[in-house]
Amino acid sequence: MSKEFTLALIQCAMQPEPEANREKARDLVLEAAKRGADLVCLPELFASPYFCKREDSEHFDLAETIPGPSLEIMSATAREAGVCLVVPIFERRGPGMYHNTAAILGPDGDTLGLYRKMHIPEDPGFHEKFYFTPGDLGFPVFDTPLGRVAVLICWDQWFPEAARMAALQGAELVLYPTAIGRLHGESEKEGLRQVDSWMTVQRGHAVANGLFVAAANRIGLEEPDGPGVAVHFFGNSFVADPRGEVLARASDEKEEILLAEVDTRRVDETRRIWPFLRDRRIDAYYPLLERYGK
Repeated sequence: MSKEFTLALIQCAMQPEPEANREKARDLVLEAAKRGADLVCLPELFASPYFCKREDSEHFDLAETIPGPSLEIMSATAREAGVCLVVPIFERRGPGMYHNTAAILGPDGDTLGLYRKMHIPEDPGFHEKFYFTPGDLGFPVFDTPLGRVAVLICWDQWFPEAARMAALQGAELVLYPTAIGRLHGESEKEGLRQVDSWMTVQRGHAVANGLFVAAANRIGLEEPDGPGVAVHFFGNSFVADPRGEVLARASDEKEEILLAEVDTRRVDETRRIWPFLRDRRIDAYYPLLERYGK
């Protein structure tokens, strides 16, 4: 297991045609590998614009089986580039059963495992409950040639329980493929507040669990293909270390391949001086299983 490796987050805008997005992702992953990347993470639902801006049953036609078109091209890409690769897709599991899923590929192109998004939002411009069944795989951690990696997806970012479950299973890095932004019409000042909250909560997960955290977001204004609201995806993809320090951060307006060096030895070093996992009072946490206080 490697102790040091280069992580690449792909921050980009999406085009209307899935095949164009797959080819673009392929080119960006190959370029990231040329720049030294060992592990590459694509944004959430990378093969299409963010279709959850409104409810439309025709959008289910965008879903893919596993294996399917996105995994076919990205598996070949991982193998060609010799990288581990996180591939987020709209999964068609069966008739009427769809998930927001990420596949984790090894450098030989083989699938190491799947994560299905557990927390599903329902907000203006983010109608995910219409499309996605909540995940049923729990919060798995994947053994890769680079270390133990967990993958969570977007809305999972706001839930400390998800990051903690990953840490308790030995995760050294949590990756968050993401599609997050402000509604078109909201002020830039409000957008900055949202970015600050979004980064702060994830940096908190890094500190509380003593691990690396990284989020790969999309960018650009996406109009709905019909009635609905537009969303301005705010980029700001970033990588934070186990003390919450931001090692690398992308802009809010450009497509970028964001690179950061990850040294997993820092996980143990940090937990020695901040032994939060040691001091957990698991005997007193039973109220966490309640929806709300009685």
